[in-house]
Amino acid sequence: MEVNVTPQDAKVVINSRTGSVVMNREVTLDSCAVAQGNLSVTVNRQLNVNQPNTPFGGGQTVVTPQTQIDLRQSGGSLQSIRSSANLNNVVRALNALGATPIDLMSILQSMQSAGCLRANWKLSNDW
Repeated sequence: MEVNVTPQDAKVVINSRTGSVVMNREVTLDSCAVAQGNLSVTVNRQLNVNQPNTPFGGGQTVVTPQTQIDLRQSGGSLQSIRSSANLNNVVRALNALGATPIDLMSILQSMQSAGCLRANWKLSNDW
């Protein structure tokens, strides 16, 4: 028996009442910078080309994304996360800095408005 699984669209759902953020694994980010209150988020994405060492080894040249996410809190510490550009890393780092649910929602809405958040977006208050 063959099972075909179709890829899902990237989705983010935020409950404005509780501040809950639900996302699937398809959500990604592009380069952007956002400031909200005493928090700032900078996402930089660079594409690198990796080539095999031997010209006749049969390897393929591939493009790999490298992303740097920097979070700053005035009067606080700087946290830097190097990883693939995904929303999960930003949300975890903001939570580690003590961002309120309102801060989180405002930052994510700004990322969406700027075209940095690559996902379908839904704001809900009925969970």
